[in-house]
Amino acid sequence: MLEAKNVVKTFDGFRALDGATMTVPRGAVYGLVGPNGAGKSTIIRHLTGVYRPDSGELLLDGEPVWENPAVKRRMAVIGDDWYYFPQASIAEMARFYEGMYPTFSRERYEKMKAVFPLKEKQPIRRMSKGMQKQAAFWLTMSCMPEVLVLDEPVDGLDPVMRRQVWSLLLDDVAARGTTVLVSSHNLRELEDVCDHVGIMSRGKVLLERTLSELQDNTVKLQVVFPGEVPVLPAELHILHHSNVGRVHTYIVRGSSEEILRRMQITNPVLLEAIPLTLEEIFIYEMGGEDYAVRDIVL
Repeated sequence: MLEAKNVVKTFDGFRALDGATMTVPRGAVYGLVGPNGAGKSTIIRHLTGVYRPDSGELLLDGEPVWENPAVKRRMAVIGDDWYYFPQASIAEMARFYEGMYPTFSRERYEKMKAVFPLKEKQPIRRMSKGMQKQAAFWLTMSCMPEVLVLDEPVDGLDPVMRRQVWSLLLDDVAARGTTVLVSSHNLRELEDVCDHVGIMSRGKVLLERTLSELQDNTVKLQVVFPGEVPVLPAELHILHHSNVGRVHTYIVRGSSEEILRRMQITNPVLLEAIPLTLEEIFIYEMGGEDYAVRDIVL
């Protein structure tokens, strides 16, 4: 289990993390989402021992991450700015990783050659961004880590390679119980792979739940009323309302079954509950004018 407890970090008077607390369960695929500047990359750099917190704790199975080589050997990281030695090839970086990670598997490294069509002796700096990201996955997954931390992991990969990489990651989760923490702005993609979600804003983790719990707790209703829009039950916690013609769409906080039962008193012509996407959940959980889409006259 990977944990952050009340982590505070300030840069030049700016509080990037303001008591951030999160828990990534063992064997989970945990998606960390939030707007730009929310603190996602900062908390990831704390969880992987790159930054030292001003206060708070970063733990892996109860052991502190900071200045703890034994813990760090159990983790592997692919950041948005993945580092490699400037003159190194994939083969040379593989020897470096092999010396750093006791779990590095030469057998897996050789098998990965069939997955990633790269020249292992070509300098990585001469590769495209997408090829460099493939090299990062090739090397990192050969380390056989217990915990894999990814920051915008598939940025720059083509659709086929993205699917291939996610397939490899999920196979590791299923076969080896690998814990995966992934931060990405591609919420549609995260929805397909994550079983836990944390939403972050302004240096705090606002909530973290399983994806199924999030989807069960917020409902999109499409309703057609027989005449004028009636007064809706006061107990409904309506987050958003819009309409196109006679079709009214409501975003309502609560369980689908209970909301549908209460809406029956309006005698609707049509009443349908539709599951929300992770993108919609993110928008309505954030709420407020700061995240509204504005009409701008140019």
